[in-house]
Amino acid sequence: MASGKLSPRQKMINIMYLVFISMIAMQMSKEVLSAFGYMNEKLTENNTTASAKNKATLENLATKAQEQPEKYSELHAKALEVDKLSSKFNDYLEEKKQFFLKDQKDLKDYETMDPTGIVDQHFFVGDKFTTEGQEFLDQINGYRDAIVKIVGEKSPLAATIKNRFDTSPQVTKKSGKQLWLKNRYEGFPLISTITNLTSMQTDIRTTQTDIFGTLLGGQLESDVSMSNYKTILIPEKSAYFQGENFKGKIVLGRYDASLVPSEVVVNGQKITNIQDGGAILDFPAGAVGEREIKGKFVFIENGEPVEIEISSTYAVIPKPNSAVISADKMNVVYRGVANPMTISIPGIPDNLVNASGAGLSRASGSGKYIMTPGTGREVKINVTGKLPNGQSVSSSQDFRIKDIPSPSGAIRKQSGYVKMPSSSLENSTVSAELPDFDFDLSLNTSGFTIKVPGQSAVVVSGNKMNDAAQKAIAKAKRGDVITIFDIKSSLSGNTSYKIKDASAVSIEIQ
Repeated sequence: MASGKLSPRQKMINIMYLVFISMIAMQMSKEVLSAFGYMNEKLTENNTTASAKNKATLENLATKAQEQPEKYSELHAKALEVDKLSSKFNDYLEEKKQFFLKDQKDLKDYETMDPTGIVDQHFFVGDKFTTEGQEFLDQINGYRDAIVKIVGEKSPLAATIKNRFDTSPQVTKKSGKQLWLKNRYEGFPLISTITNLTSMQTDIRTTQTDIFGTLLGGQLESDVSMSNYKTILIPEKSAYFQGENFKGKIVLGRYDASLVPSEVVVNGQKITNIQDGGAILDFPAGAVGEREIKGKFVFIENGEPVEIEISSTYAVIPKPNSAVISADKMNVVYRGVANPMTISIPGIPDNLVNASGAGLSRASGSGKYIMTPGTGREVKINVTGKLPNGQSVSSSQDFRIKDIPSPSGAIRKQSGYVKMPSSSLENSTVSAELPDFDFDLSLNTSGFTIKVPGQSAVVVSGNKMNDAAQKAIAKAKRGDVITIFDIKSSLSGNTSYKIKDASAVSIEIQ
């Protein structure tokens, strides 16, 4: 471009071209600086969240250590040591960041944070490190080694922590082997150094989270002392007919099959049938009313017997003369959907119970039915059953029929008032949602109308913006509120049922 004899005009064109290229390079550099700044903001925000979670975990561990010192005191001590080391190192990095930024008037003006001198002068002197540079390396290495010592070399976290805070020489294609500090910090813009330090603070919080999770990971162990166990009565059924035998078992809270008592006494009688750690009970249920089960479990601990009290109750009820009917979704059924219901009569097997009603059909499972209501506002369900002695019982109950409520209009699954750029809105999906509805229904959007301020309303078919809608959105200004209304949808799998129009959704253009 500069060779040969050129006219003054061509020389001027060439100079302007070079200036233009330089301006583009400068603009790209400013964008990169801003990108580092935004990344630093995100890391800082994540660090705040992680710190709060780590603090909550530490407080939880402190509570457990106070309640159960034998199990958690040592774990709590390790967690405190990790937290102390992490806080100290994090504060040191924060001080470095404040030092490097002390001359910055606006901490959000990332495009001015391109100088390299303040970091280079602080860390390097010629090919060597300054006292501060060596201290920075010592801080990283000291933290890494101290944390690894706490978790132990054999811990699966050890290798991760070593790699996370590795300061060994780096191998690059350009200059070969290079000292870590020079490779990561020498000659870099100020904002990249700040982001690097914030990233290292993120590594500290992540290390804390990993260690706390390991200390508390897995299922918490049950208390060692037998005095902390609780007995649990597990009957075969919740109520018994007069004259029946009570059947069930009493087990300890851990349901540990290997934990066998040396003796079990229930209501003055020794129980010898022990299975899977539980004493198997089989005795007359007694008269109608609440009955008590009293006794004790006896275990041998450290050569001494330890007794655990058995104290529970069960109810004996008269034989039923009416059915119990319950709707799994409250005392109403909804038109247009399959309403699951459970219908049974206590004490009567499911194969001897019959239920009928308009729209009612049997489903798989004991006592399970599906109600699909038709027209009207109520539906009656009639139930009959046959007792073991051959007698029949019958009952009925009315259920209200309600329509599916009006859905809420949504853009990208967000309802009400939403903020987004116009470019995002142009490619967004409009849907109809049923928040807080008892059934998990899928609605298909068939059309809607969109109104942009200053533009005519556009009617759209389907759930995506057509060309006319996109053109109207493109003319919207920042702060304009676009309304999507008249949202029509249908019920997936049942297009014959008419869903009410969804409520409107408003979008503020950012």
